[in-house]
Amino acid sequence: MIERIETKQRMSRIVKHNGTIYLCGQVCKDAEQGIKEQTATMLAKVDELLQQAGSDREHILSATIYIKDMRYFAEMNEVWDNWVPEGHAPARACVTASMAREALLVEISVVAAEINLLYDIGDRDNLPRLRNR
Repeated sequence: MIERIETKQRMSRIVKHNGTIYLCGQVCKDAEQGIKEQTATMLAKVDELLQQAGSDREHILSATIYIKDMRYFAEMNEVWDNWVPEGHAPARACVTASMAREALLVEISVVAAEINLLYDIGDRDNLPRLRNR
């Protein structure tokens, strides 16, 4: 079954299928800010959508980052590295791309695992014995 959340004509903000969560591209809240601030608010939006979908940043499978200019790469990575939980870095690609609006410097697309489907259903009443599949 495919579940689409916040669907409009052009896209859904979240799509869930077989325990996998796909987020539409996320940009910052304020495009007048610099790359660090844009990256931080973009990642905060990812956190919100992951929570809404039943996941979190520890369960991100892959991320594709679109950056307007590679001169921003190190500063973007500084924010990214502080955001990703240690030991939970997803597969990631980062490419230079034209943005939908001139002021945007960075965008991200995320695929994550749904948390409640990672555990054996029979063990839900015995949380300490849960195991990742």
